Amino acid sequence: MADKAVTIRTRKFMTNRLLSRKQFIIDVLHPGRANVSKAELKEKLARMYEVKDPNGIFVFKFRTHFGGGKSTGFGLIYDSVESAKKFEPKYRLIRNSRLSLLSHKLVILMCNNGLDTKVEKSRKQMKERKNRARKQMKERKNRAKKIRGVKKLQVFGLGLEAQWLGLLG
Repeated sequence: MADKAVTIRTRKFMTNRLLSRKQFIIDVLHPGRANVSKAELKEKLARMYEVKDPNGIFVFKFRTHFGGGKSTGFGLIYDSVESAKKFEPKYRLIRNSRLSLLSHKLVILMCNNGLDTKVEKSRKQMKERKNRARKQMKERKNRAKKIRGVKKLQVFGLGLEAQWLGLLG
C-alpha cells in the first residue's frame, strides 16, 4: 500500500518569527490509499523544506475528505527542537514523543491518581480501579473539573512529586 503515489501540497504558508516556525495547511492527495501516516508525511516535508532535524516537524488535525483520496491538515516546522519544546502544547509533544522523560512521568502519576490520560494502564492498575467505588471515581472527576492548573495537581497529591519533577513553578 505504501508504494502508491502521494502528492503533498502546502498552502497558506507563513513564517512566524515570534514562534520561530513555519506554519501551513497541508493538502495530501492519496488516490487508492486509505490514508498516509504522519511519519511518512514528516519524512516528505523534511525533504521538501530541507529540514535538518525532522523532530521539529509537527503535523496534526488531519481530516479525510468524503470519498477518500484527499486529506487536509496543519503542519508546523520549528527552527529548532528547543523552540518546539518551548512553544508546542505538552500533549502534542507527547504524541510526537519529544517530551522529556520527567514530564512524561507526571502524566503517568496523574493517570495513577484517577486523572485519566491516554497512557496505557497496567493490568494491576486496571484491577485496582475496578475495585474502587463507581461513585468515588465520579466525585473525584467532578472535583477535578472545578479546579484549574497547578492546584489540581496539589489537590490530588501530586504537588510534591510534580515539584520534584520540576514541573511546578
